[in-house]
Amino acid sequence: MIEKYLITNELSRKRWKVFKSGKMTVIASLILLFFVAITFLSPIIANSRPLVLKYNDHYYFPIVKDYDATSFGITDSLDVNYRKLALTPNDFALWPLVQWDPFESNSIVDSYPSKPTSSNFMGTDDRGRDVFTRLLYGFKYSITYAVAVWFISLSIGTILGGTMGFFGGKIDFIGQRLVEILSTVPSFFLLIILISIFAPSLWMLIIISCVFSWINISYYIRGEFLKNRNREFVEAARSLGASNTSIIFKHILPNSLTPIITFAPFTIAGEIVGLAALDYLGFGLQVPTPSWGELLSQAQKNYTIAWWLALYPSLALFLVLTLLNLIGQGVRDAMDPNMI
Repeated sequence: MIEKYLITNELSRKRWKVFKSGKMTVIASLILLFFVAITFLSPIIANSRPLVLKYNDHYYFPIVKDYDATSFGITDSLDVNYRKLALTPNDFALWPLVQWDPFESNSIVDSYPSKPTSSNFMGTDDRGRDVFTRLLYGFKYSITYAVAVWFISLSIGTILGGTMGFFGGKIDFIGQRLVEILSTVPSFFLLIILISIFAPSLWMLIIISCVFSWINISYYIRGEFLKNRNREFVEAARSLGASNTSIIFKHILPNSLTPIITFAPFTIAGEIVGLAALDYLGFGLQVPTPSWGELLSQAQKNYTIAWWLALYPSLALFLVLTLLNLIGQGVRDAMDPNMI
């Protein structure tokens, strides 16, 4: 169905057929799509508020709207604890599957971190917050960061690398010298310095991470442009009076993205690890933002008493990276001319 209605190019159809012919690749893609779907739907899967609440013959939707405590007859608090509302037989509350939000501490357990129980089946962290909920919400930040950094780096690297490769000469010479200078900078340490200066919000982390991540992409794009700019189809387009813009976007660029598309899943996997490393070191997302790296940092501090803090975040990271690598192998096969 996809190749019939969405893919019109014959070469792209052949590549799609090669991609979907790998069973492990298809299974990995479906599982990853499922994970992405549930992490962006996490507020309706794990939350301390009911999805729907009927109280005193009125319907409330706490999941999408904040209600004043006086609406429920509460006068001694500004916040509403929906678990403690006295419901009559005519009232009801429809709860999410997991009744914890990522910032709420479990006050019932004796100590933090608390081992897995029926109420927190993956245990709690060192502040009593549900580990499963933190993992679920944390993946949203990880995948958003990774995809955004990859896309922005791809755009910058394609523009700069393509410009150097297409025009050559002094533009290429000066551009390559600047790129070589930037490539010698210890980017990870400079990244940590920049993050320590600016408040590390998600989008600030993305922008800072893109300062150097485009360099490798520009190398590949430049090489592809250098190779393709003198190919027969480009010379034919030029002889027909095509402009440089038309030649770049219609002829050279579509034939130069193969290595970048092939590396995309592996690059995204690397960015997920990069964010986890920054969070682990304390230079990532601001506390108390849900983060896999922050959970691993807690595991390192509590490794003698809280095995679950090491096990579950590590398994989540291992599973996502494995899925992306399986997808990357499928993409690599699909882009291989010998496989079509």
